Amino acid sequence: MSIALLPRLEWEAARAAHRAQVEPEIDPARMENPVESFMWTYYSYRPRELRRYHPGALASLADAPEYLERRGYGTRSEGVGVSEAFIAQRRATLEFVLGLLDATAARTANFGCFGMHEWAMVYQLSNEEIRHSKFPLRIGSTATNALVEEIGVRCTHYDAFRFFTAPAIPLNAIHPIREDQPKNEQPGCIHANMDLYKWAYKLAPIIPSSMVLAYFQNARALREIDMRASPYDLVDIGYEPILMETSEGRAEYARIQRELAQQTAPLRAEFADYIRKVLETFTSSVQ
Repeated sequence: MSIALLPRLEWEAARAAHRAQVEPEIDPARMENPVESFMWTYYSYRPRELRRYHPGALASLADAPEYLERRGYGTRSEGVGVSEAFIAQRRATLEFVLGLLDATAARTANFGCFGMHEWAMVYQLSNEEIRHSKFPLRIGSTATNALVEEIGVRCTHYDAFRFFTAPAIPLNAIHPIREDQPKNEQPGCIHANMDLYKWAYKLAPIIPSSMVLAYFQNARALREIDMRASPYDLVDIGYEPILMETSEGRAEYARIQRELAQQTAPLRAEFADYIRKVLETFTSSVQ
């Protein structure tokens, strides 16, 4: 695959457009929201990094000496772009993420977890121990504990499971571990779908900033549903609950979860396709 060479006027316009798209996302008012603040506390990409424009490894920038000062960039036969040495260093991660994306996409989606992972994170905790202690549990501790026991927990995502309380761990249908992540991730999982963003920014600047931003926006939408279905009462900050304690609420969650999985599927395919093209294009230098 050939590498596109972007003239300076073209990439400057793309950079300006990217920054304009990012600015509303990093509004301090949004970042202080306890639901959206997750995007800056759990995920490690900072606002200045999200704002930064990268064309991705499959493009070069003409007349762009300032990019030579950035991590991962170098001179190419034409212009400046992500260096072949940097791609070589990241090959193992590229291959891991590609394998994870493909395995997740190929697996049957599960829409029967009913968002109980957030409930398992407060199971049998006192009010003082709860992570978001500023917000009361909607149905109280006793009823919350009973609902977890009644519905059960079927979480396939290691990075959600590792935050379960000790008493909740044996209630989960499986015990996911980090090493088995490619065997367990499935496309119905809200957290697996959110994590497209994590894997994309970990591979920056190989992955274009436009893709990283799209996955950020998708993850934020997923996060909102995650917290609306959580045990916390967030009405005062504008989040109507999905009532998981009712059959109607669980049906609503499964419907929304399915819609978000369908929304994420083409993003996952796009991500995997881009990594394949990078590995194919730079195969001689990354082996």
